[in-house]
Amino acid sequence: MKFLKLLAASIVATMMAAVAPASALTVGVSWSNFQEERWKTDEAAIVAALEAAGVEYISADAQSSASKQLSDIESLIAQGVDALIILAQDAQAIGPAVQAAADEGIPVIAYDRLIEDSRAFYLTFDNVEVGRMQARAVLEAAPSGRYVMIKGSPTDPNADFLRGGQQEVLQEAIDSGAIEIVGEAYTDGWLPANAQRNMEQILTATDNGVDAVVASNDGTAGGVVAALTAQGMEGIPVSGQDGDHAALNRVALGTQTVSVWKDARELGRAAGEIAVALAGGAAMSDVEGAIEWTSPGGTTMSSVFLAPQPITADNLSLVVDAGWIELDALCQGVSNGPAPCN
Repeated sequence: MKFLKLLAASIVATMMAAVAPASALTVGVSWSNFQEERWKTDEAAIVAALEAAGVEYISADAQSSASKQLSDIESLIAQGVDALIILAQDAQAIGPAVQAAADEGIPVIAYDRLIEDSRAFYLTFDNVEVGRMQARAVLEAAPSGRYVMIKGSPTDPNADFLRGGQQEVLQEAIDSGAIEIVGEAYTDGWLPANAQRNMEQILTATDNGVDAVVASNDGTAGGVVAALTAQGMEGIPVSGQDGDHAALNRVALGTQTVSVWKDARELGRAAGEIAVALAGGAAMSDVEGAIEWTSPGGTTMSSVFLAPQPITADNLSLVVDAGWIELDALCQGVSNGPAPCN
């Protein structure tokens, strides 16, 4: 009888936990480097989604340090989070954090960057398609010539997803001899200063013999444009991604060809909603829109991929109409530019 009473009490406690109100939940977010412009937009969308569900938000900024990120996540776990959203600084080094969360039964969302672990839910944009979009826009602007490939961080799998998509589009022109890749470099930490230094070195090595640059995000594009401007070469085709305000302004000015817009508001909202569902006990496979995806390393993961949108001088009005950027910010310093800056 005593055993039955204990069993009944255990079942009741389990049921109460299963139906615990969302207000009892906390979601923790580990940012790799919160200094980048776009993550503030992501955070606002995550917070809004959590607040709508009555869920508490706590966060930590790893400041581009993989070791700090591990200690940050330990702290978030110690604070009793019910789900973790992780923007990984180093996809390989983050493994112990995923294990620590799994040991505590805490679901993990790999946010925008792959964490190759079947226990993590992978939420991102289609980064291979982002790479294709970047290369298409640059190739259209410069169908022949000497190309430079400024890649992302070597510790971020997205860098190679992007590079793969870029190569798909450029391969035919490379094979025909229409274009030649004369320089290629990873950008440690995705930092603009590192991209600028890499671009400067390539310009020196090629005696400024560069006709186009496929840069993998807007931060690296900013570094590239700074290096080009110093040599009086601003205006040659340059790609990017994220829809950073400074990059969109460069598109309006004509110093950047394309920024593949990944609406961080959509990504952040999705992350918040998925975190609430998983924290509440939902299975990863039951998340709305989830598909079964196999990573390049052969890991099967539950994933959601959102669709990106290339922004060029031909469709700049899209980001204004969507409320992504104010007209004044988009058109700062622009005279007789593309719509809506004319």
